[in-house]
Amino acid sequence: MIRILGIDPGSQRTGFGVIETDGSRSVCIASGCIRAGGEELAARLRTIYLGITEILDQYQPHEVSIERVFMHRNADSAVKLGQARGAAIAAVAVGGMPVGEYTPSQIKQAVVGRGNATKAQVQHMVKALLNLDAEPQADAADALAMALCHSHSRQSLARLGAAKGMRRGRFY
Repeated sequence: MIRILGIDPGSQRTGFGVIETDGSRSVCIASGCIRAGGEELAARLRTIYLGITEILDQYQPHEVSIERVFMHRNADSAVKLGQARGAAIAAVAVGGMPVGEYTPSQIKQAVVGRGNATKAQVQHMVKALLNLDAEPQADAADALAMALCHSHSRQSLARLGAAKGMRRGRFY
């Protein structure tokens, strides 16, 4: 089983989701939000960094997935999102784990089957795919969706590698 941490960065709320997967089925280990309130951006970034560090220590993931920055309606929001993302990646980098980066449409495509799915559709599919009792909160659902997207991407790459090896007469 491989353990994957998905991170949905945000300057006010950073969602996280930890799954374990064997390639054919995935199980939710934990999910939630790091709440970084307050006026000072530096203090919020510190909260995100320390929160991700605590999650890494507690759940010991093997790999991490995070959403790529996309352009918001306003540039200030995009900059703050990028800074929150940077704080999360810095915490992961200190731990030396590999990081997969995915666009929102890649994540939605992997989980829902459509790159333009709504947040409600993502929440519903995360609940179904992980066999949860209730739909997770939106930021946590997005983070779990990132972890699932990373899991699916790993499987596809593994299949490609195996196919390449079989063509050469080798098996991995």
